[in-house]
Amino acid sequence: MSRFDAGRLTRIGTWMQSYLDRDRFAGCSVLIAKGGAEQYFHSCGMRDMAAGLPFERDTVARIYSMTKPVTSVALMMLAERGLFHLDAPVSDFIPSFAEARCLIPDAADISQTEPCAPPTLHQLATHTSGLSYPFNPGLLARAMDGEDLLFKPDQGPLAAMTDRVAALPLAFRPGSRWEYSVGIDVLGRVIEVVSGKTLDQFLTEEIFEPLGMHETRFSVPPQAVDRFSALYTPLAGDSFSVSAVKTGGDPLRQVDHASKSPFLNASMHSGGGGLVGTIDDYLKFAEMLRTGGQGLLSPKTLAFMMRNHLPGDIASMGPQSFAEQPMEGMGFGIGGAVVLEPGRARSPGSVGDFSWGGMASTFFWIDPVEELSVVFFTQLSPSSSYPARPQLKALVHGALM
Repeated sequence: MSRFDAGRLTRIGTWMQSYLDRDRFAGCSVLIAKGGAEQYFHSCGMRDMAAGLPFERDTVARIYSMTKPVTSVALMMLAERGLFHLDAPVSDFIPSFAEARCLIPDAADISQTEPCAPPTLHQLATHTSGLSYPFNPGLLARAMDGEDLLFKPDQGPLAAMTDRVAALPLAFRPGSRWEYSVGIDVLGRVIEVVSGKTLDQFLTEEIFEPLGMHETRFSVPPQAVDRFSALYTPLAGDSFSVSAVKTGGDPLRQVDHASKSPFLNASMHSGGGGLVGTIDDYLKFAEMLRTGGQGLLSPKTLAFMMRNHLPGDIASMGPQSFAEQPMEGMGFGIGGAVVLEPGRARSPGSVGDFSWGGMASTFFWIDPVEELSVVFFTQLSPSSSYPARPQLKALVHGALM
């Protein structure tokens, strides 16, 4: 079994500081555990540049799409109880999806549709449902952007937003392609319908409290308000625009102030991107995944989740969308990406690595071969701005001897 070289681990802090020195990140932190034991922690920079407040271990950050694996665990907890099967159509739980339609091939207008089957729960969890995101290319994405369908923290309640999504056509027939989407937000609503609890209640009672994740919620916990980070972007416009990084101007423009953020009192429980939390909390979640469920899920169920559920890699399914991970050499399980071939993914790692990231450039992965759990926090949107994730993987694996 490999071990970490302490001298090589220090390269990580040097690399993090280089991002600060080049005004790429305001602040960041990384936490690494191997075999359940902490091996490395480092934080540097600012959580709030204007206020001069440091980015620290207990800083509360927006984890955005790193919410997706959490919601996916909740989904599988209910599936384990025999309350549904993953091939069930979503319309069994959300009737507004019953009369589903999808865009015809090569449609030139959002009105050019044909009837199709409603997506299944499995297709929603694996981003093969035909749903999309407003920041993707394509007709559906533009329509979603026009209606601001992004499940933002101030856009609640969840049920109403889900019905608005269902009113639009799907981008393609469910199962025929891969496209990053609000599918796991829709699954959040399914969890509410099946469990009889709000998504916030279910996650808190069934996942966060059992794991000791006391500072991970949809709204910043009252005791953590003074530790909440600001959010920055290098873009001149919308910080969720993933197509290009602005050159020139302010590379760290603040777009969500910690004291005025809608995350202080969220009305939307976004299962796809709504959580805030600390790096130690998320390590607890990652370690639960790595070690076989810790009583929340069966090890068999977790192994099923973290397998590739696509016919090949993501790239083989013709994606036209943004994603939080590479598409070549990467498969997709229930709520996260799976490394199939590190060479094709062009990043060091082990076959079976399970990971995902968030729009504010946060990232985590677990490596079952090396018994690693790694969590990286920062607050820069969009996550496509800089290649921090493959660089961090290279640094971590470069420290294993």
